[in-house]
Amino acid sequence: MKRQRGFSLLEVIAAMLLLAIAFAALMKVAGGAITLSRNAAAHDEAALWARSLLDSAFVTEPVAPGSSSGRFNDHYRWTLDVTPWQVPGAQAGGATLQLYRLDLAVRWGSAVHPQVAHFDTLRLGRPQVAAGAP
Repeated sequence: MKRQRGFSLLEVIAAMLLLAIAFAALMKVAGGAITLSRNAAAHDEAALWARSLLDSAFVTEPVAPGSSSGRFNDHYRWTLDVTPWQVPGAQAGGATLQLYRLDLAVRWGSAVHPQVAHFDTLRLGRPQVAAGAP
């Protein structure tokens, strides 16, 4: 009689164990890729909302220092801070135009794990005249 050759039960179990470990590692990597993709999509949407707000800010009304906030939708909130900005080392006297720094913070996510993205730009406007000044 010929002796049949094949794999022992121990070899089959070891091969299945290695396959299970490799499959688990692959699923962990795939899950991480999905999470990163979802996070990138949320940042992209925040950037689109920010660009829309910054492009339309102070188009119909003059630029004024201050702070304002609001909501884009149920998920995204914003806060806009406007402050006068001066080029470092430049003199401020007699200027007919003033640069303003618009600092926009877009927030989203849960209260436990909030996410925020900051966007800054400069906008040209007329300087604010103090009350009682000529």
